[in-house]
Amino acid sequence: MGVIWDNCCPKSRPCNQGERFWQCSYSRGMTAVIVYADIVCPFAYIGLTRLLQRRDELGRPDVHLQIRSWPLEIVNGKPVDGAFIGEEIDEIKPQVAQDLFAGFKVSAFPASTLPGLALTAAAYDIDDVTGESVAMELRRLVFEDGVNIDDHSVIEAVAARHGMTSLGTVDAVMAEYQAGKAQLVVGSPYFFIGDKSMFCPTLNIKRVDGVLQVE
Repeated sequence: MGVIWDNCCPKSRPCNQGERFWQCSYSRGMTAVIVYADIVCPFAYIGLTRLLQRRDELGRPDVHLQIRSWPLEIVNGKPVDGAFIGEEIDEIKPQVAQDLFAGFKVSAFPASTLPGLALTAAAYDIDDVTGESVAMELRRLVFEDGVNIDDHSVIEAVAARHGMTSLGTVDAVMAEYQAGKAQLVVGSPYFFIGDKSMFCPTLNIKRVDGVLQVE
């Protein structure tokens, strides 16, 4: 499936089920889950959404997601292919995400996620609640509303809705990316809770005879 697959959910390192991973965070009183991910990674979107749902089920609003930059266009050295992402969504949606990706449009796929990642980093400079809200809104715009988040006016509108006066900088994105590399992040999404880390823990993803299978 090419370079994007290798750095999003690589077939050489299948994603793992991670129920005990989540139990670890909640039972030990952790209040932050650190996640390295790109905005347009559909596997990350599923994982983040499911984690937030689980947080609501457990009544733990004190646990926040700290979503940091893992820009696949930098990792792969080329823009992420929206048509490829669309094909992945077509494969995974009927298997594990019937409730997601309602409005995804390849025609509105962003040429770059750097502006969105920069805005997210700036939002986290305010506080975790703002950062998490901005990070998830940007993902919903892509996957549920079919909005191009590479449009400057879209970024400005998101910032305004969250009372932000700064749109952030690409330098901040690159600093997060370098920090992820130093922590041996291998792809999007990569989760850290306390002293434990796991690649794509909410899904079991593999390819069998070229067919994407997700549980």
